[in-house]
Amino acid sequence: MADVEPQVTKEAAHSHSAVEAKTADGESIASQQGRADGTVLSPVPSTSPDDPLNWSWAKKHAVLLALIPGCLLTDWTLTWGTTVFQLQAPEWGMTIEAVAQSVSPGIFMQGPGGLLAVPLCQRYGRLPVIFWSQLLSLAFTIGATFAPDYASFTAMRTLQGFFGAPPQVIGMSIIHDMFFFHERARKINIWAASFLIGPYLGPLISSLLLLRIGWRPDFGVLAGFYAFSLLLVVVFGDETLFDRTHLDKLEGKAAVAGARRPFSLARHASLLVGIEGFRTRAGRPTVWTVFKDQLILLARPYVFLPTALFVMPITMWTIGVVSTISQFVLPPPDHGGYGFSLVALAMLYWAPMVGTLVAEAWGHWFNDFLARRYMARFSFESRLSAVYPAVLIGAAGLVLFGQTLDKHLSWLGLAFGWAMLCFCTLANMTAISAYLLDCLPDHAALTGAWLNFWRVIGGFSVVYFQLQWVHLNGPALSFGMQAVVIVGATIAIIVTQIYGRQWRAKFPPPVAEN
Repeated sequence: MADVEPQVTKEAAHSHSAVEAKTADGESIASQQGRADGTVLSPVPSTSPDDPLNWSWAKKHAVLLALIPGCLLTDWTLTWGTTVFQLQAPEWGMTIEAVAQSVSPGIFMQGPGGLLAVPLCQRYGRLPVIFWSQLLSLAFTIGATFAPDYASFTAMRTLQGFFGAPPQVIGMSIIHDMFFFHERARKINIWAASFLIGPYLGPLISSLLLLRIGWRPDFGVLAGFYAFSLLLVVVFGDETLFDRTHLDKLEGKAAVAGARRPFSLARHASLLVGIEGFRTRAGRPTVWTVFKDQLILLARPYVFLPTALFVMPITMWTIGVVSTISQFVLPPPDHGGYGFSLVALAMLYWAPMVGTLVAEAWGHWFNDFLARRYMARFSFESRLSAVYPAVLIGAAGLVLFGQTLDKHLSWLGLAFGWAMLCFCTLANMTAISAYLLDCLPDHAALTGAWLNFWRVIGGFSVVYFQLQWVHLNGPALSFGMQAVVIVGATIAIIVTQIYGRQWRAKFPPPVAEN
């Protein structure tokens, strides 16, 4: 059914009103369905109160709350360490540029980590994958804190990237599991904002801490953040993977009759560690099946073009700037920098966060507008129109950033250019994520993995050449060419808007397994 465009009719909405199962807080599902002013609730929820679509507002948002810190920490963790290069270099007898490369393997391993997480979450459930992700990331953060040398530190950072990736990938599936079609764009916006604001909030806090403590205690604080994230998962997390098409598979008749299973601490612990998921895996796709479906999806042009040919060139420059900003502003003016202190560097990270928050507000309004528009015109591809204003703002931001560095203008030019680039990143990630979720609602985790993969592949590669590019051609030309790249990447979106509907009919996705 992924190729059927949604149509809003009040008659269809009223046709669901006979459902009278109760949610956890005693509210009827029928009353929930009547809230949307005649909007069809898609997908149609089952009669089971254990169906995440039938959970109460508070329950859904508690589970979303448990997800958000892990999304924040995915990139937060890697960029947290970008502020400590100056302290690590003399300790290990290395140059700052050489130490800075410790961040690249971790960025790269986010891609494979996300791809592996998807088959596991489809086979054994979302909750155990999130739980083990946060627990193992906590362990490797502690390992990085006590690493005796550069090699050990880099190994710990690489494992941080690999095991920290799942929240960014599985988040779209969790949103799909719990929320209806008309709610998803806003929830995706929150989810995307959380992992796109993390790269800036992390180093801001880290820079301020370094004023008082060394880099090892600084990483100890990062471990504390992971402990907090793990605690939220344990307390508020719940399994959202639910087979609403085969209620007879559920344990007991209570699930069908409308009485929700009472909370059990033992069952919750079993869900967290994956025992329950392993026990109930029968009927779910194998790890190999899901991995094969991932490859099939990537071969679909309506997936490949918006992710590999658009998301990667859009987001790589954002990761490049956050990985190198300290090397632009910390050196003294006679060495081409701005002579920033650690406090000034920390305050500069407010610029990309402001840009991301503005994009969050923009996404709430503009994505709803596009959703209403394309529902009337029966075209998922109308979602993609949101990328054009965002790309223009991002290109202008890159030009402003490069010109400011080249002519050594006020640092305000760096702040505004960086904010504009980050606005572009979040606005585009939200648009592409919403489009893929609309087209492939039963493959949310699989498409989320490819979104994450291409984003981090670009970020991994840019760290190795951006500074050299700036030194060779100057910041004005190098950042100007980066602006040309992101404008050129919109060709992939234009082609998808023209041919996307035909492609979806000609190349349908694999049959959804769960």
